[in-house]
Amino acid sequence: MSSNQESIQKTVIVALLLCLVCSIIVAASVVLLRPIQEKNKALNLKVNILAAAGMLKEGSTPEEIESTFARITPKLVDLDSGEFVSPEVVGLTNAIDYDQKKAAKNPKLSDVLDGDKDIASIKRREKYAKVYLVEESGTIKTIIVPMHGYGLWSTLYGFVALESDANTVAGLGFYQHAETPGLGGEVDNPKWKGQWPGKKIYNLEEGSDPVIELVKGGVDLTRDDAIYGVDGLSGATLTSRGVTNLLQFWLGENGFQKFLNRIREGA
Repeated sequence: MSSNQESIQKTVIVALLLCLVCSIIVAASVVLLRPIQEKNKALNLKVNILAAAGMLKEGSTPEEIESTFARITPKLVDLDSGEFVSPEVVGLTNAIDYDQKKAAKNPKLSDVLDGDKDIASIKRREKYAKVYLVEESGTIKTIIVPMHGYGLWSTLYGFVALESDANTVAGLGFYQHAETPGLGGEVDNPKWKGQWPGKKIYNLEEGSDPVIELVKGGVDLTRDDAIYGVDGLSGATLTSRGVTNLLQFWLGENGFQKFLNRIREGA
């Protein structure tokens, strides 16, 4: 009986030691790999920004991506005034370090959205947003702004790039979502994304509110307003509606509308 107890005790001790060693190895791996993961995450974000702006060359190396991204200047914008602000307002020295996702969860850096205003279903909106500018000889050539909002199953995160007129789409892309593959997931389809360049966000002759939308059944190219529409995603009505809503929110009065108005006015 004593021999059996000793055997059980040894087994338990060996199992505990094995668990301890494995835990140490896993913890060490997490710590050691975190810098690599963060670096890859930052690189992936830059890839998506460049892709939205039409500046990403196929097969680019990480070094080439970093070199191309160096042409882009990140800046912070006060969404309520549409003006550029110093990163110091959020306790930073560089705009690139600003994390909008975290800011949206911070009551000091974000506001609760009322039901009628929250067409993108994001609940809170950060007070400051990070934009990316491509400039040549002191003149803005491309404006890349972030956007996010709820689709059918998930929050979609992406970027829309606008030309210097702050109205014409240069490109659009999503870098994170969990929409249904083959349906709402077609937001990743290059053919669908290829419809966006050249589309207009605002009908400036009638007002400054965004009118861009996804059209169920497809855009009738014979209509005068075809320039403000993109084909809806087949079989994905709710995702299509979500994309329209998030675009109209972030390019509307509670998003970047004031900022883009200032760009158009040369302010």
